Amino acid sequence: MSEATVSRVLNGKPGVAATTRQSVLAALDVLGYERPVRLRQRSEGLVGLITPELENPIFPALAQVIGQALTRQGYTPVLATQTPGGSTEDELTEMLVDRGVAGIIYVSGLHADTTADMERYERLRAQGVPYVLVDGFSPKVQAPFISPDDRAAMTLAVTHLVSLGHVRIGLALGPKRFVPVQRKIEGFVRSMQDQTGLSAQTIETELVQHSLYTLEGGQAAATALIGRDCTAVVCASDMMALGAIRAARQLGLEVPRDVSVVGFDDSPLIAFTDPPLTTIRKPVPAMGQAAVRTLLEEIGGTPAPHSEFVFMPELVVRGSTASAPGDRNRP
Repeated sequence: MSEATVSRVLNGKPGVAATTRQSVLAALDVLGYERPVRLRQRSEGLVGLITPELENPIFPALAQVIGQALTRQGYTPVLATQTPGGSTEDELTEMLVDRGVAGIIYVSGLHADTTADMERYERLRAQGVPYVLVDGFSPKVQAPFISPDDRAAMTLAVTHLVSLGHVRIGLALGPKRFVPVQRKIEGFVRSMQDQTGLSAQTIETELVQHSLYTLEGGQAAATALIGRDCTAVVCASDMMALGAIRAARQLGLEVPRDVSVVGFDDSPLIAFTDPPLTTIRKPVPAMGQAAVRTLLEEIGGTPAPHSEFVFMPELVVRGSTASAPGDRNRP
């Protein structure tokens, strides 16, 4: 752009297209310059975003998408993070409501826990606070839900691994009380039955291992599954998948020569691991933008249907999956 165009933007002069003006302001932000006072946007209000811990890179990625979408609509995002031993979801909600937020977006909150009391969300609605729930579902809550298709994700993973000759495919995932976990198990069992002929009982008792959504949790689950002769492990997060790769190496095995590993999320930088991780890409941009759009409709008094909006994931094949060990010498 010409210096004259940039000058007109910085001085608030007319004659500049809205997209050009936005590009100049974005460049200012990227380069770390402070915007002139006259160009600072007046916030339409605060919107709370409550997430779990930020150690799993998929949560910061989703928070960034949601934050950017809110900012473009003139709202100021307020990120509130739960940490072990720190503030609870209820405490963070109360803090945000006390500060007069226009609405709240919950990511992987108590709405995903089948043992949690869902009355907390009805009480929030009674206070007149609009909200949207991401990654989880409860028929007891009358609100918009935004979810990836966890069952379809497992079908994608199993189909890919079966096409490579794998039959003993394990699933490593979090505690069973969470809705996304239950849906993944349903999709995994159905796909394994259809494509390998194994019984549901065998699949559920031998090929499904619950653990924690951490690298160490993935390592523990994969160690157990490999010990049950699994030649491939599907993990419910990329962090767990990195743990599965570590487990294989500690057992003296190579990935993907001896064991194939599939992750879930397609977190930032996961394409640069060793080996680059084959994973199921969660549609983070679409989910984040839908969450914001739905919340703003709630705030504006034209609420979307109180139902679940489900987004299709995508298989991304990289270097952590290969033919099953016993399948390589076949013609």
